[in-house]
Amino acid sequence: MLEFIQLLKQRYQNVLQQLDKKNTQYLEYQQRIEQLLHAEAFIRKGELVDNTPGFPLQIAVIGPTQAGKSSVVNLLLNTDAAGVSPLAGYTVHPQGFCHGLTPDDCDGLQHYFGRFQCLEQSELRSGRYDCYSLSVTAAASSLLPAGVCWDTPDFDSIDAADYKEGVIRTIALADVVVLVVSKEKYADQSVWEVMKAIEVFQQPTLICLNKLSEDSAALITESLQQKWLQTRQDTVPTIVPLLFQKSAGAPSWPPSASRVLIDLSKKTTRNKHAIRQQQLLSRYWLQWLEPVLAEHHAQHHWQNLVDQSLAQALKDYQRDYLNHPHHYETFQNALLNLLTLLEIPGIAKILGKTRRAMTWPFRKLFALGGGRAAISPNQELAVLNQLGEHLLIQLADHLLEKTETASDSRWWKETAMALRQRRSELLQHFQQAAADYHQDFQQDVEATAQRLYHKLQEQPLVLNSLRATRVTTDAGALLLTLQAGGIGIHDLVIAPLMLTITSLLTESAIGSYMQHVEADLKQHQLHTVKTALFEACLKQRLYVLPQGVNSPTRFNISEQLLSQAEQALKEKKHGLRLL
Repeated sequence: MLEFIQLLKQRYQNVLQQLDKKNTQYLEYQQRIEQLLHAEAFIRKGELVDNTPGFPLQIAVIGPTQAGKSSVVNLLLNTDAAGVSPLAGYTVHPQGFCHGLTPDDCDGLQHYFGRFQCLEQSELRSGRYDCYSLSVTAAASSLLPAGVCWDTPDFDSIDAADYKEGVIRTIALADVVVLVVSKEKYADQSVWEVMKAIEVFQQPTLICLNKLSEDSAALITESLQQKWLQTRQDTVPTIVPLLFQKSAGAPSWPPSASRVLIDLSKKTTRNKHAIRQQQLLSRYWLQWLEPVLAEHHAQHHWQNLVDQSLAQALKDYQRDYLNHPHHYETFQNALLNLLTLLEIPGIAKILGKTRRAMTWPFRKLFALGGGRAAISPNQELAVLNQLGEHLLIQLADHLLEKTETASDSRWWKETAMALRQRRSELLQHFQQAAADYHQDFQQDVEATAQRLYHKLQEQPLVLNSLRATRVTTDAGALLLTLQAGGIGIHDLVIAPLMLTITSLLTESAIGSYMQHVEADLKQHQLHTVKTALFEACLKQRLYVLPQGVNSPTRFNISEQLLSQAEQALKEKKHGLRLL
């Protein structure tokens, strides 16, 4: 699951770079990227907890700019380890301070932060945000249990987008969250957007209301409670008012709240992390996948268009060739093969010369071209090649229509461009496949002739009548006409001799059988053209055509990968099993 969430986040980031900031999707995609960052970090926390059961307690101090987060961290740690400045955005890196333990006790933290590098606190630089620090505080504090207290960057300044990922990773790592707000900042929308976003983490929370004066504490506290109830569904957490001491220049911690964080740390429930993780993913799952599912829908629509066009092409093939009274010649070829089997005097010789004459151009080109020549065209190949060209033109028209009417017009435009770029290649593949099919199918034609011949052997009278037939056509003239291109095999069939042979077969005892054989051959030929040519050649290449579009505006997450992720989301035997 972690890999899938990372992939989805990356695709969102790539697409976002291509969007105009005025685009309505821009802010929506930004929000989803932030949600995916939360999910990624929370999944990493689950792996950390599973792999390191005794991992120390983590407390994250968060809040808007100039709320006094670093001052509160120093107050809790009883030290001045966290850098404090009156300038907004002074802290731009997550900074962890070990209280009552050492960095060695935090083994696994680097794996959690992933690409973030752990540096010494003094080595952190404002221009680089993919790093964090982890240091030890020598002083002991009665306000904190043993663990790591994190000082975090703000989440609401102009530059916060640059270091937001570090903030999100630190918040997701936390077992306890300390929200620090001032009287000027507690009502800011950014504060409550963050608190709403992390509600699903269900972390024990403490609110520090900083920079208060005694006369305003009660009123602001009540207002803050109302904000919480308007934003979240859980109960209002403990609120600690921190009165600003002018003499010390820093807040003071009220004695009545001295054990609040120690008690809060006992409410952590890491054993429920997997359930919460699943709740987080389920909450946003359909929103995150909206553009992915839209691409899948477009892909299915495209495949339906391909199927419809192929079905129409197959119908046209039946009309223009198989059922055409003048174009269909396959069964006549089978009859010519049958006459060869019968060894009728004269006909066998004519057929032998006819085959040599008709294949001479092919054999000549084959010799000159090193074996790469195509079969000489005939009526069926002409029909098939014409259908292939028409099918691609028809699909191009469909794509043009979709680019003008569909809401996801960019997807259809990119697919139309891909079809235009690969049209010649697709047509060449189809023409070669048609030539290969036509050559291979001659075996089926010969098998049909063998089938008729065996049937004739069961009818001696018909067989002898055929063998008694003599050639009345000038073989030399017929051969010359064939070579000159005056007639083809189909024309040979209507020659007087062939009419006589065909009449004998049709009017004989095997006439109905011959019709049955012809129907079987047509059906087999139709099925072969459909499967070996239209489906194996065109359909598969056209189906995957959109998937080959390498565009930064596409998510290109396969249905198989999505299915695996959704299956992992549904497995609850041990919480959520991670991929």
